[in-house]
Amino acid sequence: MASTELDKPQTVAAAIDTIEATYELMLAYAAQGRKAEADDPLGVRDALRRADAALDVLAAATPQQLGAPGGAVAAATAAMLAVLARDVANARAAIRFVLAQRTIGSQIIDNLNASIHIRALLTDIFLLDEAFEETDPA
Repeated sequence: MASTELDKPQTVAAAIDTIEATYELMLAYAAQGRKAEADDPLGVRDALRRADAALDVLAAATPQQLGAPGGAVAAATAAMLAVLARDVANARAAIRFVLAQRTIGSQIIDNLNASIHIRALLTDIFLLDEAFEETDPA
């Protein structure tokens, strides 16, 4: 299944969901012991492409999009977003490196999962996602 522009997350929350879902899929794919992605029922390459598109949204995030009310909270959020932008760039390089491979086996995905760059990105978005939940009145 080819990724389309409709698959691209449009909000920070959707981008976070996409990254989290891709990570969960990568964990499952790594456990399969595949040498290549032929007949891949999970669609790891498409998931990585969606994650790459989600990184665009995260890199452009603003304190206002995160619900920061202003003042010190907005300044702290802006500083966190600067950290996120660096981690997005590093994770993107790792993801694009894997996407550039002729075939994607379980072992390379397992190594990507273990990458400090992916771990840093995940930690950032888990922190941001938790902050979203704390400010959501629902």
